[in-house]
Parts: sequence; C-alpha cells; structure tokens
Amino acid sequence: MLDIADELHRWVEQGRDFAVATVVAVSGSAPRGPGAALAVDSAGTVTGSVSGGCVEGAVYEMCRQALDDGRTVLERFGYSDEDAFAVGLTCGGVIDILITPVRVDAPARAVFAAMLHSAATGGAAALARVTDGPAELIGGALVVHSGSGTEGSLGGPVELDRSASEEARAMLEAGRTGHVTIGADGSRCGRPVTLFVEAGVEPPRMIVFGAVDFASALVRVGAFLGYRVTVCDARPVFATKARFPDADEVVVAWPHTYLESTRTDGRTVLCVLTHDAKFDVPLLRVALRLPVAYVGAMGSRRTHLDRTARLREVGLGERELARLRSPIGLDLGARTPEETALSIAAEIVAERRGGSGLSLTGAHTPIHHEGRERMGFVA
Repeated sequence: MLDIADELHRWVEQGRDFAVATVVAVSGSAPRGPGAALAVDSAGTVTGSVSGGCVEGAVYEMCRQALDDGRTVLERFGYSDEDAFAVGLTCGGVIDILITPVRVDAPARAVFAAMLHSAATGGAAALARVTDGPAELIGGALVVHSGSGTEGSLGGPVELDRSASEEARAMLEAGRTGHVTIGADGSRCGRPVTLFVEAGVEPPRMIVFGAVDFASALVRVGAFLGYRVTVCDARPVFATKARFPDADEVVVAWPHTYLESTRTDGRTVLCVLTHDAKFDVPLLRVALRLPVAYVGAMGSRRTHLDRTARLREVGLGERELARLRSPIGLDLGARTPEETALSIAAEIVAERRGGSGLSLTGAHTPIHHEGRERMGFVA
C-alpha cells in the first residue's frame, strides 16, 4: 500500500471513502510483490496496481463491493487457462489480495490515516493486518510508530495486540515488509494468527562520489529507483546544485571524510565515479569496511588492478576487496552517461534481488526473485 501512500493520503484529507486491495502473499512468477496495492474511491477513481493488468478488473469490482457492504475479504488469484476470458494470472503465479474498505465511518479509518500520514510526511511506522486466523479478525489493523506509539486494534484479546505490536516494531526497525505468525499462546485466540506487516521507512540512500558527467545520469536513475541521492565531491566548482538538480543533496567535502561522518545502513549503495587514486583509495578504505549493501567503483581494468594493489597496501584484506564491484556495472556495452547509469543500476538491482544479470531469453532461471534479497538489502 505504501507505493500509493501519497495519493491515498490526499484521499483521506479530502474525506473520500475508498477501498484498498493489497497483495499480501505471492508464490511463483507473480507480476507484483507483497505490498503492491490498488485503491478505488466511491466515485470509481482508481490508483495503483496489483498485477500489472491480469486481474485488475476483478479486483476493481471487489473494491466497489467492499465499499458497498463494508466487508473485508481475502481473495486468491492463480493461473487459469480453461477459458480465455477467465480471471487469472497469465504468468502462472499465485497472489493473495486483501481488500479492505476504508470508509469515513469505518473503525479502521483512523489506523489507515495514521499510517498514510506517516508515509506522506517521511515518518517511520508499520501497519500490521490480520491475513489468517479467526474469521472475525481478518483485516484487523494496527499501526506502530517508531518509538513506542501504537494506534488501533486487531479486534482480539489485548495479548494479541501486544504481541502484534512487538512483532511489527521489530520489522519496522529492520525495515522489512512481510509476514509474521503469532502462535496460539501469544494470540490467546486458540489458534495462530498471521499478520502482514508493511514497514514504512525512509528511502534507502545512494551516495554518488564524483561530480562528473556520468554522475548526473546516475542521479536521475537512482531517484527513479526510489533512492535518496547524495552527490559528494571535494571540488566546489563541480559539486553544485545547478549541475545536479535531481539530487536530494550536493555535498562539498573530501569523500572519505564525508562517508566517515554521514549515516549509512544495510540498504545504502555507494557509487564511486571519481577514478582518481587520491580520492578513491581513502574512500574505498572506509567504504569496504561499512555494512552497506553495495560498493562499486568506476575505472578501466588497469585502473582496477592499480586500485586494488593500493588498497592492499593500506590494509584491506581479500574478503573486503571481494565486496568491491569494479569495474562498476553490468556488461551492456554502455558508452554514454545514460547507458552507463543504466548498467550500474542494473547491477544494483541484480545484487539486491539475487539476479544473474544474464539475458532471460533461453535461460531457465526465475524471472522474479522476490524473497531472495541478498544480505544487506531489504524490500
């Protein structure tokens, strides 16, 4: 749902009734991952997508029905080839979709409003909803905020809300979206209860070192992929907002000094485009010892060999050097800044999702690698 949070927040502020359909489980080659959402308001306006088109029509009608009767439903869509006009996923996957009415008079309205406000204003919060358990609890929702605040209730025993809040807060701290099951003892419901938790955290960071022409294209691609992008260079004549209008921030500082002082985490990607030893070596000495998701450095193969030799001289070991993606990017035959930015972004996505980087034509690997995120990346 967070992929359409800005639009839904506007709907809440405008007092619109709407229903939201959220992908809460996926198996096989489904087109959208958990958390993808489609919403329909009382006038029939649609925003978002749950399947890229395969089942949108059926989900639209279910949202309209939910707005009419106020009922939350969980629907499963799978592959159907018996009838060319049957509703189903052409890709052969299976998706579970939770359809929830969010009418002005609905008890869950305040919970959704709190989550959407947090997402729209850059706050950190997690929305937990029941997807399996006693029938009367399906769709029950609560939101936990960074810190200790909790709003809403799942509609069961107080022990269930307490356990759900603890689990949701743990997933929020990890920046994870996914399922968690509370056992029968913890739920006090006589049976386990499964929650779908959407963690809304600030966007991951992409830090581009080197205010060069390739950096401008990479900044645009990074922003397109949802990163908060910083450009850093020690040369004030090059590191200007006018040259990088799409960057969230432009920093004039020695790269290694800035990296030592700024905040990074397991989702941060570092792209070193300077290919100048006086910048690269001290910077990579710091970068390759940080628990970040990706470190890539631009340069020829000769530059790479010289750089790794210098890095060994300043104390980096083979395990640390093995983390370095250099020359940066996938082999796309890229030449222009835009093509190079695409090759870098492709490598980052492949690293995140566990992809091979090979052509899908003739391959026997999965098209989608959801659930196979590598260490350091989170969905």
